[in-house]
Amino acid sequence: MLTRRRFLLRSATAAALTALPASRLAAQSTAARPPRILLRGSWQSVNIGDIGHTPGALRLIERHFPESEVILWPGTLGHGSREFLLKAFPRLRIAEGASGSDGKPVLGPDGRPTSKALTEAWAEADIMIHGSGSGFGARAHLAAWHRATGKPFGVFGVSTDPISGFGDGRDPEGGTLQSIRQRIEQLPRTHLDAETRWIIDHASFMFTRETLSRDYLRLQGVTTPILEFGPDAQFGMHLRDDPRGDAYRKSQRLEEGKFICVIPRLRYTPYYQIRNEARMASDHVKDAINARTTEQDHAKLRAMIVAYVRQTGNRVMACAEMTYQVPMAKEVLVDPLPADVKKNVVWRDTYWLPDEAASIYSKAQAVISVECHSPIIALANGTPAFYVRQPTDTCKGQMYRDIGVDNWFFEVDETNGDQLWSRLEAIHRDPAGARTYVANAMKRVHRLQKRMVDALRESIA
Repeated sequence: MLTRRRFLLRSATAAALTALPASRLAAQSTAARPPRILLRGSWQSVNIGDIGHTPGALRLIERHFPESEVILWPGTLGHGSREFLLKAFPRLRIAEGASGSDGKPVLGPDGRPTSKALTEAWAEADIMIHGSGSGFGARAHLAAWHRATGKPFGVFGVSTDPISGFGDGRDPEGGTLQSIRQRIEQLPRTHLDAETRWIIDHASFMFTRETLSRDYLRLQGVTTPILEFGPDAQFGMHLRDDPRGDAYRKSQRLEEGKFICVIPRLRYTPYYQIRNEARMASDHVKDAINARTTEQDHAKLRAMIVAYVRQTGNRVMACAEMTYQVPMAKEVLVDPLPADVKKNVVWRDTYWLPDEAASIYSKAQAVISVECHSPIIALANGTPAFYVRQPTDTCKGQMYRDIGVDNWFFEVDETNGDQLWSRLEAIHRDPAGARTYVANAMKRVHRLQKRMVDALRESIA
C-alpha cells in the first residue's frame, strides 16, 4: 500500500505533467529516442542531380547529426534509385505511397496525408525539411505540415528564382545571371506571393543554394530567423561505385587523368516526351527555342573537344545527366565531329546512377557540362569542372560563383569554343593547381553545409 506521503507526491507530479504545454510534453516523450527528421526530396529519377540531392542530404545529417533518424518523403524513386538509397543508408525509412503514384492525392482536403506510412511519419517526426531543388516546389507541403502538427520546418538549399523559367509573365528566352540580379533589385517589395511569404516567415531556417535567391528574399523582407546561403545538398554526396566505374573506364580505354567528360542540354527539358504526356501549347514554344539554339550551344563544346583531342591526344566521354540526353549526346556532340577526333570520343549509350557517375568523374581530367549537377558531382570528388549556363536555366548557376570557382563558370551566349579550350588547356598544363583550386572551394562548401545541419539540430532542440 502507498503511504499518504507517497500518494500526495504522485498526485502532485501527475497534476504538474497535465499542466505542461503540449510542446513540453512532446519534448519529454521524445527525450528517450533519437530526434526524427522528415526529409521531403527525391523529386524525380530521370536526372542524376535530383537523385543525388537525397544521399547528399542524408550524408550531411549522418556526419553532423549522427544521433538523428531520417524518414524520406519521396517524389519518384525509379531507375534503381530506391535500391541505391537503401543500400547506402540501410537505416533509412521511406514513407511509401507518398508521391500520389497510386492515383490518390498526396494530401487530402483537410491538408493531411492520405497514406498510412506518411500519416505515421508526420506523427513521429520532430521536424520537416525541404530538400534541395529548383523553385521551392514542395512549399505547400511544409505549410500543410506546420498547420496540421504545429511542428517546425526548414529549407535545405533551394532556388527561388522569380525571373527565369516559363510562364507567369517570365521571359521564355531567359537571361544572364547579371540581368537576373538587376531585375530582382527592381521588383516591388510586394512581389512575393502572400502564401509563400507566410511559409518562409514561419520556417525555422531557410538556406538558399545560391545568393541570388537569398538576396531576392531579403529584398522582399521575409522574417525567417535564418536566411542564408547553403550549398546544394548534392555537394554532400560521398557515394561512388568504383568497381562499376573502373570497369567501364577500362572497357573504353579512358585512362585516369587523360580524358574529359562532356554533358549536353537542351534549353528546355522535354518533360512531355519523358513522361509520355500530351504536348501543350507551352511545349511548342519551348521546342521552337530548343530547335533554334541547340546547334549554336553545342558547336562551342565541339570546338573545345576538337582542340582538346588534337592538342593532347587524350580521350573524351560524351555522357548524360538526364535520360533524354543519352541519345542527344551522340547527336550533338559525337556525330558531327571530324573523323580524326571522333575516334578518340566515347559515347556513353546508357543512363546511370550518381555513384557510377561520381566514380568516372573522379578519374577525369575535367568535366564540362551544360547541366548544373554533374559539375557538382565532379567538384565534390576533387575534379575540375565547368558549368556552361544557358539563359533559360534558373539562377542556380550563381552557386558556382558563390563557392569560389568563378573561372569555370560560363554564360553560353557570352563564350565560344576557343575560350572554353583556353580554360581547359590551363587545367591540362597544371592539373595539381586546378585540383587545389577545387579543394579550396570545397572547404568553403563543407563549412557552409555544416552550418545548415547545425541550424537543423538547433531547431529541434
